[in-house]
Amino acid sequence: MNSKQENQQATGHFWTPARLALTLLVLSLVAAGGLSSCTSSDEQTQRGVNQPGSPPARQPRAATAANSPLPASVLGARLQTVKGGTISLGDFSGKVMLVNLWATWCGPCRNEIPELVKIHREFQSKGFEIVGLSTENPASSAQSVKNFVQSFNMDYQVGWASQEVAISLMQITQRDAIPQSFIISRDGRVLKQFVGFNPIATPGQIRQAIEEALKG
Repeated sequence: MNSKQENQQATGHFWTPARLALTLLVLSLVAAGGLSSCTSSDEQTQRGVNQPGSPPARQPRAATAANSPLPASVLGARLQTVKGGTISLGDFSGKVMLVNLWATWCGPCRNEIPELVKIHREFQSKGFEIVGLSTENPASSAQSVKNFVQSFNMDYQVGWASQEVAISLMQITQRDAIPQSFIISRDGRVLKQFVGFNPIATPGQIRQAIEEALKG
């Protein structure tokens, strides 16, 4: 038997059915557990270039450091809600808050929101609130966002991020991808930021960050 045949035989012995199945399982878990997010180019692919509703392009401005207060312009901005009224992030002063930037067309957002619904129900009685802010154009997405809220049983505050609010929040992470979530302290400080969604790791990490904020 020559060396080539020996190598082929050794390779055949290495890739046994059990080892091949195990390798495929590991690769599938890696793929499933990866961090996923959407960008404005993803939205343009689905809706068509130059359609309204993309996450706003980041513009130069001073970044907000972690554990720094949110700018007054962000806390005080009146934001349109799916219920027809307006809210501001400052309305939730005294509570630990999770602010989530998302969109109906974003796959990872659709995967994350059921987890956020669970988290809201788990911590709401402890002085915690979630505010979900769509990055879509409220004029063109009003019905689709309302339908989405009903379909996903989103029982927390949902509205639209103004361009200034979305840009200011995204500047914290220096990323324009969604979903993005921000854990805000009772006194309006940014304690933790999450970009993208990992179905295995992210829910536990968010819960831990909320528990730490509630103790603070």
